[in-house]
Amino acid sequence: MNLSDDDFSLFGLPHRQAQDRAEIDARWKALQAKVHPDRFVAEGAAAQRLAMQWAMRVNEAQQRLRDPLKRAAYLCELRGAALQAESNTRMPAAFLMEQMAWREGLDEARGAAEVQAIDDEVAAREQALLARVQQLLDEENDAVAAAEQVRALMFIHRFRADIDRRLDALGQ
Repeated sequence: MNLSDDDFSLFGLPHRQAQDRAEIDARWKALQAKVHPDRFVAEGAAAQRLAMQWAMRVNEAQQRLRDPLKRAAYLCELRGAALQAESNTRMPAAFLMEQMAWREGLDEARGAAEVQAIDDEVAAREQALLARVQQLLDEENDAVAAAEQVRALMFIHRFRADIDRRLDALGQ
């Protein structure tokens, strides 16, 4: 194992968006068993520090690989298509209109059922975008187009957090 390996190589997984979460978890568990600092107590402080670095690296990789959005962003970056999420907020006009409609709907929603209906619509759109990102990355090998879709998914992720807060405020 090499600390500088990418997450997929570290976990022995193919460089694909489509991944089995149970497989990621199983490989994380196996890696943690190998690098856990408690295994290196008898080898001294230096070995334990190195094991701690490894354990942290394995945990960070697992966090990225388990989350489909983080995994997609990471794959885009690995393939040379930096997201530049802070500086590149360009979105297709149709998606901008969709965002505005969702935001207005949430602002106008009066009850939990209305808010839940918006969440259901947004969740369906999120799943469709995730499927498109997987197709772009795994089948079409178009990381640039995938990066644009990932930026859209990042908006949806933040918007769904707003919806969750609204549902919490409504007692749901």
